[in-house]
Amino acid sequence: MRTQSSATTASPIAVAAPRELRGLGTAQAALGVVAFSLTFPSTAWGLESFGPWSLVAVRGVLAALVAGGCLLALRVRLPARRHLAGLAVVAAGVVLGFPMLTTLALQTSTTAHAAVVVGLLPLTTAVFSAVRTGTRPSRRFWLAAVAGAVAVLAFTVGQSGGALTAADGCLFGALLVCAAGYTEGGRLARVMPGWQVIGWALVLCLPLTVPAAALALSYEPVHLSVHGVAGLVWVAVGSTFFGLLVWYRGMAAIGIPRASQLQLAQPLLTLVWSALLLGEHFTVAAPLTAVAVLVCIAVTQRS
Repeated sequence: MRTQSSATTASPIAVAAPRELRGLGTAQAALGVVAFSLTFPSTAWGLESFGPWSLVAVRGVLAALVAGGCLLALRVRLPARRHLAGLAVVAAGVVLGFPMLTTLALQTSTTAHAAVVVGLLPLTTAVFSAVRTGTRPSRRFWLAAVAGAVAVLAFTVGQSGGALTAADGCLFGALLVCAAGYTEGGRLARVMPGWQVIGWALVLCLPLTVPAAALALSYEPVHLSVHGVAGLVWVAVGSTFFGLLVWYRGMAAIGIPRASQLQLAQPLLTLVWSALLLGEHFTVAAPLTAVAVLVCIAVTQRS
């Protein structure tokens, strides 16, 4: 477990990571963004075989089995009692809330429209972080973050024809609970390995996800297909476990606000995967938005 410097004079999140760890932390956070960018297309695949409630519950069970196996194999001790509240927030936000709300939304919304959520997530996470940890990013940081969020929002809404749907309530609810889970997970990843943060959060959800999976599978029809099974496996192992593992490690190394801005690239990556895997089409605005997002990310990284 990495040690913290200057822990007696500043909040753990506010402490700057050693320079030699920042490059690795940025790479880990970026890898998490790539894993997350496949979540919506994979969820759309999963819905070809499973109902929404079944997909979310089985996803949580499979991810918890993988995480629990790792914790058991490495004989990791139970988390300290003082960390349980934070782990509960992570579980409620990124293990239960975000998957459930976005899966329900994707029944009637395209993946391009759902990308509005992840387009606004970096800004929301930075706000949650500032409130929760007391960090105060610079004015230039906030201007770049808002500009990037606006650019991504305009692009994704334009891709969906500018129309709001009934799924928007689920999407914006998912935005809030996920930002809370990211913030608390990033804080915990400063005092325990990032993979243990998501691992224990997944295991804590088993008393809910196991009976929920059994109940949902008994009511919702299942039509197994290659796409459906591949989508389920990815959202369970790739997005929920591996993605959050490297994401929390990255946030612990470079800080929550800076890491969250890397997610500005996620909606564009999601649209690329949606085109390749689901056959969705782009407009010419895509490369222009990509350039704008990269500029905003560069500014926030230097702020």
